[in-house]
Amino acid sequence: MRKISMVVLTFLLLLTGCAPNFQEDQEIVQEQDESTEKAIIPKYQISDQFYRTILPFKPSEARGMIVGNINTRYDIDEFETGLMRIAQRNFDPQKYLFQEGQYLDRETVGLWLNRKYTDEQLKEKGLSADKNIGLNPADPGVGDIKTRHQENPIYLAHILEHNYLLKDAEGTARLEGVVIGLALNSVYYFQEIQYGPTYEKKIDHATLEKEGKKIADEVIKRLRQMEGLSQVPITIALFELESQSAIVPGNYFAYAHADKGSAKLGGWQNVNEEYILFPSTEAREKHRDNETTFLNFKQDVEDYFPNFNGVIGEAYYVENELQKLQINIPIQFYGKAEAIGFTQYITGLVMEHFPNYIAVEVNVTSVNGPESLIVRDVDQKEPFVHIYE
Repeated sequence: MRKISMVVLTFLLLLTGCAPNFQEDQEIVQEQDESTEKAIIPKYQISDQFYRTILPFKPSEARGMIVGNINTRYDIDEFETGLMRIAQRNFDPQKYLFQEGQYLDRETVGLWLNRKYTDEQLKEKGLSADKNIGLNPADPGVGDIKTRHQENPIYLAHILEHNYLLKDAEGTARLEGVVIGLALNSVYYFQEIQYGPTYEKKIDHATLEKEGKKIADEVIKRLRQMEGLSQVPITIALFELESQSAIVPGNYFAYAHADKGSAKLGGWQNVNEEYILFPSTEAREKHRDNETTFLNFKQDVEDYFPNFNGVIGEAYYVENELQKLQINIPIQFYGKAEAIGFTQYITGLVMEHFPNYIAVEVNVTSVNGPESLIVRDVDQKEPFVHIYE
């Protein structure tokens, strides 16, 4: 018998693949620079894939800048959650505690995201020479504006810092790891004049990777010069942003690690992850079998509502293997009974069409908001289903 729960949290906890770790809250001493203060480690760790966060929560001084620097909500979310996955390669979630970045403040991030300025441009902007630390290419300021932008695109869109701490035997938590995400534009948007038409410059992946690694080499040098970061292990990861019109996120494609005290990054490691829209030309070219399975599911949904064709999927691949498929079905219902019946039908289709080595999540929505949620985790015999009230 299918399980229908009215409490989303219950099954979200179970989806993680292991039982939550329920312990008592722990009071610790957090050491930062030359000061110490009391902090709390939460007693709940809902999965061994998630870091526990030190409380009270300390927001990064650069918090909020990401919204203005990255074009889509999809990229914003993946840029942050993907960076946590990168962190797990060097910092074990069972040992390390998470904290938002405390070293790159708003002013520093803003200055690093600038272009490198000429002396004349510095005067025009009223900046001193010590503020000329932009990591993006200089605009020579001579010639046609459109040509200059095309030849000197802005590569670096945003910088994200995460901190990882370890608790010692005396109950003191110290910074023992920093992970930096560099968001890179695959498409650079610009205007010749304010409020004028927007142009775009597509940046090929090879160029993006070359420029991203060059920027990363400079970032690690600068981090080592900051107080508190001279001896901490640091990982830097490169994220390729999607275009403004994309409805799937971009992905991390490489990372490198600098051991304690080193101002040079070690060898770059490839990250073979990507998100693909179903149905799409890209899905058909790269993963025809998976798209065929999705299209068969979509066809059966449309058989239930013959005039409906709004089923779309977001497929997450690692090493070219499908790991998770998130399906969105926006549809208009005229009663709760109709929504319940449709959800039961869709639940059956999920079990029928998708093999159990793929995690599947289906969100059914209407103009009134979310209607139901179906989640089938890997190797799960029965899906968890929630009908929103």
